[in-house]
Amino acid sequence: MEKKALAIVVGGGPAPGINGVISSVAINAINRGHRVLGVHKGFRNIMKGDRRNVDELNLANVSWIHARGGSILGTSRANPTKDPEHLRNVVESLKALGVGYLVSIGGDDTAHSARIVAEVAGGEIAVGHVPKTIDNDLPLPGFDSTFGYQTARAAGTEIVETLMEDAKTTSRWYLVIAMGRKAGHLALGIGISSGATMTIIPEEFGPGNVSLSMVVDTIVGSMIKRLAEDKPYGVVVLAEGLAEKVTPDSIPELANAERDPHGHIRYRDLDFGHLIKMAVKARLAHFGADIAVIDKDVGYELRCRPPIPFDREYTRELGFGIADFLLRGGSNAMISRQGDRLVAIPFTDLIDAKTGKTQVRYVDVHSSVYRVARKYMMHLTEEDLADPNKLDGLVRVTKVSSDVLKTAFAKVARHASRNLGDSLEFVTS
Repeated sequence: MEKKALAIVVGGGPAPGINGVISSVAINAINRGHRVLGVHKGFRNIMKGDRRNVDELNLANVSWIHARGGSILGTSRANPTKDPEHLRNVVESLKALGVGYLVSIGGDDTAHSARIVAEVAGGEIAVGHVPKTIDNDLPLPGFDSTFGYQTARAAGTEIVETLMEDAKTTSRWYLVIAMGRKAGHLALGIGISSGATMTIIPEEFGPGNVSLSMVVDTIVGSMIKRLAEDKPYGVVVLAEGLAEKVTPDSIPELANAERDPHGHIRYRDLDFGHLIKMAVKARLAHFGADIAVIDKDVGYELRCRPPIPFDREYTRELGFGIADFLLRGGSNAMISRQGDRLVAIPFTDLIDAKTGKTQVRYVDVHSSVYRVARKYMMHLTEEDLADPNKLDGLVRVTKVSSDVLKTAFAKVARHASRNLGDSLEFVTS
């Protein structure tokens, strides 16, 4: 009896290490006597019933690709779950191609699509998912990173370090927008590793929305404080997810922002960094502070980088693990590495009860990692506003009175002091 084929599909944005998973999955399955099919461009074509972009993979075209960036199968954000006909087309096309196993590689949206495809297939196609996102926002146990994150953080750190040197050399500030649609892991990771002046992530503001003025004054307060210390330069790293965190009417452009098939804002069209820069410049002008500000997006440069050794090793394990899980009779699960073990997590354990979609892992602002990071950021605090000498320095570099400054920055200073004031708890063995 002929063994069923195994198909591989990649969804969402690129991430370093995708080819490592493709290679590892394919080699494992081929060595066990299975045909392996590569589905090109995610679900985009196959959900329309178009099977022309499905190719058979062999050892010759998957060997040694683990060190390459990008994806030999391409990728897309096409969402087959929005239309029952698209879902049927995916399942029927896979069956017609002799597929009995499907490996999906992607983030939370792709994991959701894979789970629904498994349900529609009714057990005839075993489905397994490999978590991939440079955003690092999938709920992996033990705080393990998603593959691609470590490479993206390393590349982003290198870029921001260069910008920090440029900022000091030219006496200017850079506002760096880092990818992170919902969570601030990548922005924080880059900010910590590079030693950026400040990192701002959505999680630090708690539940609900935050006003644009709160974000802007947090930045401007830091700028004025450093200017008073004769340091007219710095770098702020901001998570792009702040765009969906700010109060909707704060940025009118959000109302008409283009969205992808999963309902997410297309940040490439919003130019969030420019919006923040213009708001910061307007606020600086209000205080009469002369500071040069440049906005810079850091994202697309990170996604197709050749993976660092960590991600090469990691993806080889994950790829082998998900193929082994499926070919041994498993299904409807996401592979994870927990310590020195590979563990399949059932899709049902990943579902957010409120949204019905895959859970999102946010930055824990009470963790020692975040709290230590805050200690090294430059924030304007309540102590600064209460110290006569420091307050005089702030007045000196602006054109407003001390009372105006104290009133204007009272809220952000209180926010900064509260978050900076937490003491760390130590556990002795």
